[in-house]
Amino acid sequence: MNTPDEDFDEALWQAWSSLDLPEGYRAEIIEGTIEVSPAGSVDHGEVINNVRDALAPHLADTGFRVRNDMNIRHDGGLWIPDLFVAPRNVSAYRTKGGAALLAECVELVVEVVSPGHDGISRDRTRKRRGYARAGIPVYVIIDGHDEGGVVSILTDPKPTEGLYTDEMRIPFGTDAVIPQGPAKGFAITESLTSPTE
Repeated sequence: MNTPDEDFDEALWQAWSSLDLPEGYRAEIIEGTIEVSPAGSVDHGEVINNVRDALAPHLADTGFRVRNDMNIRHDGGLWIPDLFVAPRNVSAYRTKGGAALLAECVELVVEVVSPGHDGISRDRTRKRRGYARAGIPVYVIIDGHDEGGVVSILTDPKPTEGLYTDEMRIPFGTDAVIPQGPAKGFAITESLTSPTE
């Protein structure tokens, strides 16, 4: 017999699964709410592509791969990270029906902050809590809306508290180096945080 929380999570999952969104929109389950948002701007996408293209060769011999445009599920949450690192073989981590991967396989998440109050709050606060609750070891926030641009690298999640206990804030223009996991030593440089001209 399910608990009320499990029933609610399942109801959210079923509601999310039945959505038929117009092209250019995506839906995530964040802190018990289905949030619909538009796809990112060209500049947003360019930063994501810059990081993905540089990170892929860094992971070449690690048994891990950088991915995007996939659903990640943990308990009642479902996110679509801008980028994430997971094992090359994720077959054991697929949800029933293959709609999402379980968060337990994710080693690193990267989010590029979208403009506007909702986008900023989603990436800086709500997703931060969700990723910490899921125990994702490294969360990287590339935030062009924070004091002229900051890369935050969050580590040491405390799932029961929904927080990361270690945070490095590196201004744009200074290399932000991933301190642990399969992407250890990878630097998010100024060239990666700027949209390609």
